[in-house]
Amino acid sequence: MTQSTPIAVTAIAGDGIGPEVMAATKRILAAGCARIAWEDAEAGAAVFRRGIATGAPRETLDSIARTGIALKGPLETPVGFGEKSANVTLRKYFEMYGNIRPVRELPGIVTPYSGRGIDMVIVRENVEDLYAGIEHMQTNAVAQCLKLISEPGCERIVRLAFGLAVAEGRKSLACATKANIMKMTEGMLKRVFERVAPDFPDIAASHLIIDNCAHQLVIAPEQFDVIVTTNMNGDIISDLAAGLVGGLGVAPSANLGDQVAMFEAVHGSAPQIAGKDLANPTALLLSAVMMLRHVGDFDAAEKIEQAVLVTLEEGRNLTGDIARRGQGVGTGAYTDQVIANLGRQSSRASRHYSRLQVPHWEAATWHHEPATRELAGIDVFLESADSAEAVGAGMLAAVTGSPFRLAGISNRGAQVWPATGGRSFLVDHFRARFLLETPIAGDGAAEIADLLGRLGGWRWMHLEKLQRFDGVDGFAKGQGES
Repeated sequence: MTQSTPIAVTAIAGDGIGPEVMAATKRILAAGCARIAWEDAEAGAAVFRRGIATGAPRETLDSIARTGIALKGPLETPVGFGEKSANVTLRKYFEMYGNIRPVRELPGIVTPYSGRGIDMVIVRENVEDLYAGIEHMQTNAVAQCLKLISEPGCERIVRLAFGLAVAEGRKSLACATKANIMKMTEGMLKRVFERVAPDFPDIAASHLIIDNCAHQLVIAPEQFDVIVTTNMNGDIISDLAAGLVGGLGVAPSANLGDQVAMFEAVHGSAPQIAGKDLANPTALLLSAVMMLRHVGDFDAAEKIEQAVLVTLEEGRNLTGDIARRGQGVGTGAYTDQVIANLGRQSSRASRHYSRLQVPHWEAATWHHEPATRELAGIDVFLESADSAEAVGAGMLAAVTGSPFRLAGISNRGAQVWPATGGRSFLVDHFRARFLLETPIAGDGAAEIADLLGRLGGWRWMHLEKLQRFDGVDGFAKGQGES
């Protein structure tokens, strides 16, 4: 399909080499007859320097909201000023929950995996998990980061991954988690994946543990078609996978949400070569090809992708990072070569694509009320320089005469009271688990208040209610707990 009406796209050139690779990409898209109406916008280091802590000014956010499509170069996250990464700001602001990272062997780029036929896509959940960025200092020497995984968040990314597999004619989808250890958080993605998979009977669905997935990516990457995983796992294995085919300099990506899609190069801003006509625009250019397919301009996408493949295949006029030693050319000469190859076909056919149908999710607070809700106990996190025995004795004394019993005390997850005979290195951060003999209906506010009153002489910093939903424990058992 040829795009007749220009598509409005917000262009964020970015920092360092960003303006050069953006200019090259715009030239090639224009020569390839991609009809784009560009809205240039700003984000990154220069914005931080103006005192805008998010790195993304209101004008940029308004432009993306208006166009619904953004093409973005690399952004620097400065050290010493600014706050959050501007990349993270944009993803979270527009709830771009799906990160899409295609990984395909490219002609002319020789790696230890050349000839293996690598052609896969990593689909990474993009807004939850540890990257929610909820951190606290629990004591002066112990920090925590909350790992938040939601059921609808899992369903969104799983359905997006299956939809991508269908749109690209792929045959299999693997879900990679650490559900063997984190049974509630990572396990939630596994359970949702297994629930949704029957809706896509033509896609072979499987699950594997994320560390085995990383192992298999190195041993036999050609076995994978699509992999879906959680945020931090996906961040790691998508960069690993890019390394198999030549690195981040040739790796495209997309961030997708209900209302906005942002396509970006994931490599750094490379300030050491900025302005020297040395930058390789391939990653941003292939991201723009993804963008064209997203908006339905398959003809221009195919034409430009084939021109890139021909250029790489012939090995003439490549930038220094991918050329034979001593034969590299500048950004401008590489761009000219890609333009000269428009209309030619490489020996490698492009995959057949249909338009990805991004599921629409209702803009409402998702809530799943259980039929029953009970309080089974409470975990109290304490700061103390005392021994485990002293903390245990103090907690026993505190609950005497209360409805709670002390089930155990742990230190960084290892049981330290009652003593197990093992040896644990102690820090000043203990978790005391108090259980009710019989779970009670409701939130147990009065019982919890009474317990905290009994702990008046202790320095506690964090509480977790131990709840049961529909008769099932909503908490992990402690070490040695039956």
